[in-house]
Amino acid sequence: MRRRTLAREHALKILYQVDITKRPVDILLADYWRMEETKDQQVSGYAETLVDGVLKHLKAIDDKISQYATNWQLKRMAVIDRNVMRIGLFELQYTSDIPPKVAINEAVELAKKYGDLESSKFVNGILDKIHKKEIVEPRN
Repeated sequence: MRRRTLAREHALKILYQVDITKRPVDILLADYWRMEETKDQQVSGYAETLVDGVLKHLKAIDDKISQYATNWQLKRMAVIDRNVMRIGLFELQYTSDIPPKVAINEAVELAKKYGDLESSKFVNGILDKIHKKEIVEPRN
């Protein structure tokens, strides 16, 4: 598995724990990496970049998801779906080295792997709407 894909999986697991337990992220991260077998610094580094970025921009990310998830309240979404979209939207809006289509595709794959049967369609629908209406891709 590619390093960034693996890092996204770790970030999802960490954000899930943050969402459920409400524990301080620094303590949670220390506990998570102590129990995790991954010792690849690139994987853990990117996972932490995603977690830190999502949490730093959480209000803006959640507001944007809520704006596009018509008829859905963020707190009523499945925890996995909500956090997959947070990671995807963070990569869409706050990183410059991830192409939008890659960010969306990676989020959809996470949703397929960790969500329920409809998660991938839901995640794809929301992120694709945001991408089409708000993300300006550089022209070659």
